[in-house]
Amino acid sequence: MRSSIQRILLVTDFGDGIYVGQMRARLDALLPGVPVVDLVNDLPPFRADLAAYLVPALARDMPPGTLYICVVDPGVGGERDGLLVHARDSWFIGPDNGFFAPLMRSASGATAARVGWRPQAMSASFHGRDWFVPVAARWSAGADLGLTPVDSADLVGSDWPTELPAVLYVDRFGNLMTGLQAADRPRTGSLLAGARVLPYARTFCEAAPGDAFWYENALGLVEIAVNQGRADRALGLSPGDPVGPFLTPD
Repeated sequence: MRSSIQRILLVTDFGDGIYVGQMRARLDALLPGVPVVDLVNDLPPFRADLAAYLVPALARDMPPGTLYICVVDPGVGGERDGLLVHARDSWFIGPDNGFFAPLMRSASGATAARVGWRPQAMSASFHGRDWFVPVAARWSAGADLGLTPVDSADLVGSDWPTELPAVLYVDRFGNLMTGLQAADRPRTGSLLAGARVLPYARTFCEAAPGDAFWYENALGLVEIAVNQGRADRALGLSPGDPVGPFLTPD
């Protein structure tokens, strides 16, 4: 087994139900003893274009030696390739549908390869269980995957912007994660979101209960929140809705 693979993390839009359990069961059969963690399974359905900007942020503070199986795959069964990406001392497996384009751009030295190997028996509609899980098992075991290196410019999504001024994800509290990096945003600036102009606050307790604001979340992204309330309902925003621009004082 590849000693560098310490754990497997699942990143999907499958939500509750039978699909994640089937992937975990197949992983347990193929890689007994390797920890499998559900990193996130409630990504916005079918929106690889949104998940793509969340993946680099999710991976930012995760430990090295991690193998991510990433499945937001509305094109399952169609003509799209499977990819194995190496970035940030970890590995990422999933479809070539834009999911890994921002990661390739943001991670220095990242590489990608198309996966030529496929199992003999594979359903048309559940490649997460039937293709990407076996790929993860074979890669962990050092088996051949028929890899073909691919230039990042040839990946789906290579022409997408570096950041996405839109809502990527809504957590259970109604907070809105965006595809904007927070580090370079002036803390004196306000963010236009929906019909509201939101000030910056370092964290929730710096805003009055019921007030909306933007802040830098633990993933390094601009996030919109309401102290002790739900930003999604207060602002009428959901995944895919645009945010911005930032407004600076005159």
